[in-house]
Amino acid sequence: MAGTEPSGRPLSPHLQVYKWAPSMAVSILHRASGDGLAIVGGLMFLWWLGAIAGGPEAYAAFVGWVWHDPSPDPDIYHRVTNILGKIVLIGLTWAFFQHLFSGLRHFVLDTGAGYELKANKLWSMLVIFAGIFATAATWLYIFAEALNG
Repeated sequence: MAGTEPSGRPLSPHLQVYKWAPSMAVSILHRASGDGLAIVGGLMFLWWLGAIAGGPEAYAAFVGWVWHDPSPDPDIYHRVTNILGKIVLIGLTWAFFQHLFSGLRHFVLDTGAGYELKANKLWSMLVIFAGIFATAATWLYIFAEALNG
C-alpha cells in the first residue's frame, strides 16, 4: 500500500504535500518577527539602557552607531555602522508592525471568522502589505522630520 508505513498507519504530510498559501507565510513571519523583536529588540533596549547609565559619552556612542555620528567628518567605519544601525531599526519597525497586524488577524480568527479560503488569503496578503506600508510610512516621516530639523 503506497503512502503508508509497515504498521499500516499513513505517513504524516510534509512540505511537499501542501500548496504554498499566504496564510503560511504570515504564520512564519509572525513567529520570525516575534523572535526578532524579542531577541534583537531586547538587546538593543539593553544597549540603550546601558548607554544611558554609562553617561553622556556612552550615550553619544550609542546614538552614533544607530542614528547619526555627531562628529563633523566621520570615517568610513562610522558611516557603515551608522547605515547598519538604521537597517536594524527599520527591521525592528517592520517586525513590530508585521507582528501587530498578524496578531490582530489571529485575534479575528480566534472569534471564528475569516477561515473561508478567499477571506483567509485576502487578510493574509493585507497583513503582509500593511506591515510593509506602515514601516515605509513611519520611516518616511522620521527621515522627513530629520531633514527638516
